[in-house]
Amino acid sequence: MDAEQVKGAVAAVAGARATVRIDGNRIGVVVDASGLDQQARDALEASVRMAASVPSAEVRVVVTAERPTRRLIAVASGKGGVGKSTLSANLAIALARGGRRVGLVDADIYGPSQPRLMGVEGTRPEARDKVLIPVQTPYGVPLLSMGQLVEPGRALAWRGPMTAGALGQMVDAEWGIADTLVVDLPPGTGDVQLTMVQKHRPAGAVIVSTPQDLALIDARRAIDLFDKAGVPIIGLVENMAGYACPHCGEVSDPFGRGGAKAAAVEASIPFLGRVPLDIAIRTASDAGQPPAAGADDRVFAGIAAQVAEWMARN
Repeated sequence: MDAEQVKGAVAAVAGARATVRIDGNRIGVVVDASGLDQQARDALEASVRMAASVPSAEVRVVVTAERPTRRLIAVASGKGGVGKSTLSANLAIALARGGRRVGLVDADIYGPSQPRLMGVEGTRPEARDKVLIPVQTPYGVPLLSMGQLVEPGRALAWRGPMTAGALGQMVDAEWGIADTLVVDLPPGTGDVQLTMVQKHRPAGAVIVSTPQDLALIDARRAIDLFDKAGVPIIGLVENMAGYACPHCGEVSDPFGRGGAKAAAVEASIPFLGRVPLDIAIRTASDAGQPPAAGADDRVFAGIAAQVAEWMARN
């Protein structure tokens, strides 16, 4: 097989992605695998190597890829127990259903719950060359969580540098073609939030709060943190907003109503919508079946559409 035949054979399997150089009995092929996930890269490399193989010739295949530009969307709250993780999981799924290539990072180091929410409890990520490979979920959203790396029920007594290192490993993992990472932050304004802002720079932040005054006080602190760091606030979501009695249909507001919308107006940030206090959302989440994956979802799809529109504008 002469040089032109080798080039033709490689072009047949790799097209314009491959560049062939031949020097005597040495054949070098550089393959551009940008935009391909790891499985597709491996398959392309194997095909090119086979196509370039010539008896008595030394074949070297080098695979390169541009690092994809990913935008991080931080989901934050000033305090725990407001449904931030549930919103993160459903937002990621709804964005993926809307056409974005989304990954989910469970950065809530001390209370990771995404493995259960995403239906992959008990799974562990693999690593290649010390780089983590996210676990695939049933909803087309790959996931990395500390809940996949430690024994169930084990408490993590970690100081700031250790939590920052864990966050970095998850954000810098092998996310393949994902163009958006939804990052479920722990509650508060501590080390993990500061590391995220300083080292990984989110494109924007979604703040979650319940309607009552105590939660809104802490939500304002989270807004202030991102404001001071120059991270845009995409908007505020009011969770646990209104309870419809399954027997009589009467709607009550055990946590109050409208507080988050008023806080959004006060802070001059968009109000993205309300998520009702609904037992169906709770039971589906506990079962690893996020409501956003259902065809009848209206709540999370609407919030995700506004986030996607914000991303398109910015």
